[in-house]
Amino acid sequence: MSPIRVIITDDHEMILDSLSLLLSRIDGIEVIGTFNDSRDVVDFLRGNAVDVVLSDMNMPHLDGINLTLQIRQHFPTTKVLMLTISEDVDSIRDAFRAGISGYVMKKAGKAELEKALKTVARGEKYFSESVMTKLMALPVEPIRPSDEAPAPLAPLTDRELDIIRLIAQELSTNAIAEKLFISPGTVETHRHNILRKLGVKNSIGIIKYAVRHGLL
Repeated sequence: MSPIRVIITDDHEMILDSLSLLLSRIDGIEVIGTFNDSRDVVDFLRGNAVDVVLSDMNMPHLDGINLTLQIRQHFPTTKVLMLTISEDVDSIRDAFRAGISGYVMKKAGKAELEKALKTVARGEKYFSESVMTKLMALPVEPIRPSDEAPAPLAPLTDRELDIIRLIAQELSTNAIAEKLFISPGTVETHRHNILRKLGVKNSIGIIKYAVRHGLL
């Protein structure tokens, strides 16, 4: 079988070197790139087949969540395994909503990291036991009657919500127009209005907003 092709991104060079050395000792795993600037990851993915991106959560310029959103949009078959010290519940939940395939703590040993990488490479999810414990401890939010539902964070129309959902499915402007029976120009007008209302700059920002606020 072909080895699992992995790249690692972390803003600490020592951690990159340590992880690369550790993974090189695991049968069936090949590290094909390391990056201390996560902004370089997407460019690398455009020219290289990668099975799993092993990413830190808190990084300058482009954090793990925003990196995950970009990978999920442009390279949907590439899995993201978050390797971090953060056990903050909100961070875990945001990472999960962004589309990660797994979440492992940096205190994990070689055996767990190997298991996590091979699990997500098969298309399954993997979360450290401590992470699962935190997620399971979250209170269940009661479903509110519709007349008590909180006001939306942005004044989006039903059509704009439709377009946001289709953007999240990675459809092009022409594909969205065809699906909604409107012109591409109308789609672009809606997209411009969505960007303005949400205060974001591009489709990644739209998807991130939608994930954070449960619009998908």
